[in-house]
Amino acid sequence: MNINKSQVSLLLFFFFLISPFLVIGQGYAKPNDFLTIAVTTSTANSGLLNYLLPRFEENFGIEIRVIIRGTGQALETGKKGDVDLVLVHAEELEKKYVADGYFTRRNNLMYNDFVLLGPANNPAKIKNSDSIVTAFEKVISSKSIFVSRGDNSGTHVKENLIWDLVEFNSPKQYSWYLSTGSGMGATINTTVAKNAYTLSDRASWVTFKNKYNTKIILEGDKALKNQYGILLVNPQKHPHTKKENGKLFIDWLLSSTGQSLIASYKVSGQQLFFPNADPKN
Repeated sequence: MNINKSQVSLLLFFFFLISPFLVIGQGYAKPNDFLTIAVTTSTANSGLLNYLLPRFEENFGIEIRVIIRGTGQALETGKKGDVDLVLVHAEELEKKYVADGYFTRRNNLMYNDFVLLGPANNPAKIKNSDSIVTAFEKVISSKSIFVSRGDNSGTHVKENLIWDLVEFNSPKQYSWYLSTGSGMGATINTTVAKNAYTLSDRASWVTFKNKYNTKIILEGDKALKNQYGILLVNPQKHPHTKKENGKLFIDWLLSSTGQSLIASYKVSGQQLFFPNADPKN
């Protein structure tokens, strides 16, 4: 079939006319569109993000680039405008950053809990029926080795709140208190090696392999709830951030689809995160 120049011009005209409406999946993403998000080690190492993100990317054509940080570092990364979103777990600290204007939106996303890990021989004689405050008091009185992340992560923030409840200031001055300045995996490794106690989020513990003779010593205290929030970086402070795509991703996570996916994620048959979105915030 012969096609003359006028027909070619007509075809090109129609192609450029409709090209803005060509979409990838359900979204209206541009080629090579992406978001950058800073996340906690627990959401990354648990495998949750590997479960969630491909589904969003397939539906909306927006690549999610992940930076793994402790909560404090993740919030600072967002404060500087180096990411578009943060997914963290230190609620009061998050709200302070919002109040200070570094983020325009914070939503509850999901929760699990913290657990106190320790050696099977349990030298501090902690009972699962103890409160977490009593457990920390027994660590002090027995001078049992306690390993802290010491990195201003969400877990470290929770640990410090418990020390405050115990009214025990500056535990790091004592020889039985060790600070790794590292992520949860490295901290649990040190705990196992030192036959020590530590506070961990449950997801990190469930997915940790080298448990040896370390086990959960205490769980179930209401004070050990571990709430996760997702925050949007303030575009007025950082106009280069991808506000609309960020909102799209947050809304998807808070939707029935995102929440159902979070609830369905399991490791060894165990649900690691429990959705509790508050989309109105």
